[in-house]
Amino acid sequence: MEEKEARWCHDIGREQAANKPLLKTVFQVMTRLFSPRKTTLLFVIRDKTKTPFEYLEPILKEDIQKIWNAVSKPVSHKDTPLSEFFNVEVTALSSFEEKEEEFKEQVAQLRQRFFNSITPGGLAGDRRGVVPASGFSFSAQQIWKVIKENKDLDLPAHKVMVATVRCEEIANEKLRHLSSDEDWLALEQAVQCGPVSGFGRKLSSILETYFSEYDVGALYFDDGVRNAKRKQLESKALDLVHPAYLNLLGHLRFKALEDFKSRLEKMLNKGEGFAASAHTCTKSCMLEFDQGCADAAIRHANWDASRVREKLRRDIDAHTSSVRNAKLSELIASYEKQLSQSLSEPVESLLDAAGRDTWASIRKLLTRETETAVSEFSTAISSFELDQPTVEKMLQGLRDYARNVVEKKAREEAGKVLIHMKDRFSTVFSHDNDSMPRVWTGKEDIKTITKDARTVSLRLLSVMAAIRLDEKLDKIEDILFLSLLEGTVAVASSQDKSIAPSSDPLASGTWEEVPPKNTLITPVQCKSLWRQFKAETEYTITQAISAQEAYKQSNNWLPPPWAIVAMVVLGFNEFMLLLRNPFYLMLLFVAYLLSKAMWVQMDIPGQFQHGTLAGLISISSRFLPTVMNLLRRLAEEAQGHQTPEAPKQQSSLAFQRVGNQSQLNPSISIPESSVSSNIKASDDGVEYSSPPLSHRRSIKIQEAQLS
Repeated sequence: MEEKEARWCHDIGREQAANKPLLKTVFQVMTRLFSPRKTTLLFVIRDKTKTPFEYLEPILKEDIQKIWNAVSKPVSHKDTPLSEFFNVEVTALSSFEEKEEEFKEQVAQLRQRFFNSITPGGLAGDRRGVVPASGFSFSAQQIWKVIKENKDLDLPAHKVMVATVRCEEIANEKLRHLSSDEDWLALEQAVQCGPVSGFGRKLSSILETYFSEYDVGALYFDDGVRNAKRKQLESKALDLVHPAYLNLLGHLRFKALEDFKSRLEKMLNKGEGFAASAHTCTKSCMLEFDQGCADAAIRHANWDASRVREKLRRDIDAHTSSVRNAKLSELIASYEKQLSQSLSEPVESLLDAAGRDTWASIRKLLTRETETAVSEFSTAISSFELDQPTVEKMLQGLRDYARNVVEKKAREEAGKVLIHMKDRFSTVFSHDNDSMPRVWTGKEDIKTITKDARTVSLRLLSVMAAIRLDEKLDKIEDILFLSLLEGTVAVASSQDKSIAPSSDPLASGTWEEVPPKNTLITPVQCKSLWRQFKAETEYTITQAISAQEAYKQSNNWLPPPWAIVAMVVLGFNEFMLLLRNPFYLMLLFVAYLLSKAMWVQMDIPGQFQHGTLAGLISISSRFLPTVMNLLRRLAEEAQGHQTPEAPKQQSSLAFQRVGNQSQLNPSISIPESSVSSNIKASDDGVEYSSPPLSHRRSIKIQEAQLS
């Protein structure tokens, strides 16, 4: 038995053109229906090319072996080799058009092989299954019966095969034409740049054109095959245009999202409510997107745009959330800034005043400003339509921020408590109850003034020691006063009169009844600060005491009482002598006048303010010039005119007195303009003009203070 199959040379290795499925079917049927016997498979290669036959034959046999190995065989023939069933032979024929004579010669030789197929070594091969001629009819009937009963051998009708091939060819041709259609290429290019109006209508028209051409070309073929191939054509055509459709949806989604962003921004700029604006913009943009999807829909496809629509909705929701968070952040930052401005400076001022009700005032201020800000903020965020837990969380955050502002300012001021204490001490110590600078005349009680100043400074320290925003009572002020002032100052605000100073109540790192987080200055730090404060203010107290002593010395030139009594007793005879002789009395009067003039001219009290030795040296160096000047003035007055030096001496005297008084009392000062205005340059030298009336009054007042 022999089988022959002709193959074109260029079809070797192909699936359909090489009839591999048909060979697979033959192998399956042979192994299932027949017992192993040699059947010759003769493969004839048409139009042999320059490729050597020795190269083509192994390739073809290798393909056949692969088909045999892949065939599902019965268990009895599972390991049976191909050579048990088939004898594979390969021959080649030259091209009829190029080598006609050689082709005819090779065909004649092949014909002879078929004529002599039953000879030994011929194509018939195994003769074990040979049926005699008398039994051929029955054998043919049995073979035909097996073929009819076996569905694997029920080959399709010829027209079905033709319809399948031709319809597939027509469909492939129309698909190629569609892929190169100018209208389709232009539409595809336009979609790359942006949305195209009427995309679905235009594309449906193009597709309908080619589908109609297919229907015309396949009209006379089998209906089932024609319809199946048309569906395949539609599927492939839709796969070809589907990327353009997705690209168009992407443009529609992007445009809708951008429109939403711009519309939302415009509505918010007009002052519209956020939630209402977002809802309106979302509704309009989604409607436009749906209309664009309907315009892009293709009549031949039922493509679903829901995934793109859901992505658009997610993008819109994400942008809405982003804008909402940004707007809320701006509102929160605005109200936080408002709270910071309304709390920082007032709290700083209250802490600087440091009275008994400082923290009560701070709590009242904090409550008032916080509730005002919270009320305004609640009104501002009502347009966002947030859920109640979120609103409560934001309001609580605003309250916490206000409290943190106060606590932060309190910690800043606590870091400068020593400076504030010294400033408070200096203010109370150097100014009287009318806020006028003190003049240390010797009548002031420096000890009492020091106690008052230290009391005020210590109260400031007690205020700065802890944060008291929870209206809880503490004993910080009592402990500080009883420990640092040794119980000498009574505390009117004390809540517990039974507190007694312990051995060292400040030897601790925390305050009783005060949480560590609210502690600004620990007891140990308070003790250290007070020690440093006393050391740095000691100099101010010493200066005040020195000023009092200097003032007393400058205003006490009389001798002691016992010296006056001794002078009266011992000088009684000389006094009686003066009374008996008026000439001596006149000389004594003249001497008194000269001494008085010398006293004033030389400013004797002012010279001794810097010490006795310095005063004597100054008087000795100025004594002779002063006497000469005094005698010259007397001589000129006797002649009826005054020397130009007299005003200079008067002015000099006035300035010396003022200067001495300013050294005694640093609080008295003379403007520089009042001095410089009395001096003028002239051609003859320096002229001295009388000071203005206000300056003369100032000098008189200062001279009165000296006297």
